[in-house]
Amino acid sequence: MFFHITLERNMQLHPRHFGRNLRENLIAKLMKDVEGTCSGRHGFVVAITGIENVGKGLIRDGTGFVTFPVKYRCVVFRPFKGQILEAVVTMVNKMGFFAEAGPVQIFVSNHLIPDDMEFQSGDMPNYTTSDGSVKIQKDSEVRLKLIGTRVDATEIFCIGTIKDDFLGVINDPTTA
Repeated sequence: MFFHITLERNMQLHPRHFGRNLRENLIAKLMKDVEGTCSGRHGFVVAITGIENVGKGLIRDGTGFVTFPVKYRCVVFRPFKGQILEAVVTMVNKMGFFAEAGPVQIFVSNHLIPDDMEFQSGDMPNYTTSDGSVKIQKDSEVRLKLIGTRVDATEIFCIGTIKDDFLGVINDPTTA
């Protein structure tokens, strides 16, 4: 889920940022460029926790920009198969529902929803048990298990299930 790792990045800095605040400008640019991004290999960068090393700059020919190698520590969020997450439902349709756990979007197919729940269409589509005691709709909080992940260069997609013990709705917005 969350990992504390060390990464490296080459940062280009414009000459107007040179001076006594060079290091602070470089770190501010690093935070702006990196925090909130996703790398398929490491996951979503949540926060930079420290700078380990800023190497010597290399002047780029013809531009005046300088490239600095920066080594930094950061917290990343990387979901993996078999992980249990709590997520908020964002959309419900007859094929299943989409939920978000932080920056990750998770799809739960109707085949991975317990058999006693049926899709109810209408102005607020939902999955409801036959006795009406449990309802999954937009803004419901669910506990789910990831059964698959697909990693792209800049995004991570997940498939989840609530068809297991101790999984399902943990907070229904209609009862709150």
